[in-house]
Amino acid sequence: MGKALVALFLLLAAPLRAEPVTIVAFGDSLTQGYGLVERDGLVPQLRRWLEEKGAQVTLVNAGVSGDTTAGGAARIDWTLAEDVDGLIVALGGNDLLRGVDPAVSRTNLARILEAAEAAGVEVLLVGIRAPANYGPDFTRDFNAMYPELAEAHGVLLHADIFAGLGEGTPDALREFFQPDGIHPNAEGVSKIVDDLGLSVLALIERLPQPEN
Repeated sequence: MGKALVALFLLLAAPLRAEPVTIVAFGDSLTQGYGLVERDGLVPQLRRWLEEKGAQVTLVNAGVSGDTTAGGAARIDWTLAEDVDGLIVALGGNDLLRGVDPAVSRTNLARILEAAEAAGVEVLLVGIRAPANYGPDFTRDFNAMYPELAEAHGVLLHADIFAGLGEGTPDALREFFQPDGIHPNAEGVSKIVDDLGLSVLALIERLPQPEN
């Protein structure tokens, strides 16, 4: 099924909500919008994308530049102390850059998912792919981490935050990145949002309907 048909199905599957739900985007600099003017960041672009699809969502930017899965695990409880319906967890990129043992990253992400489950908050887990130059064992363990955690905790999975940029070598995709080669530019974020937004619509579909 094409992406446009998936989006249409999700929008027609349930009536629009009378009140917006609150979803927290919980991540690192990619979520925070590093290097971009505010309106071009991931959360503002995703917010506009969802509005265009008719989804009534209060989308909160809880991205912290430089944050690791350990940092996320340390701040998840107070993040969930507010009135939160859904959580987008997009962490692990900085663990990857620092070469953190995937077993440690997995434990931290599991702590975040357990906290969300205890709070009754639905989760979309957003992964990132490790390149082959980290070695076969590291790459295998890191890339397996996200789908295995999603299955174990019964949460939605968006396997790769950069999937919307398409296939290709880093050089071929360079036009979608800022000069640092790590953070997407405004056009890159737009392509990411077109892909990620469908998973966020699926998350919204999971949220309890408000009482009339």
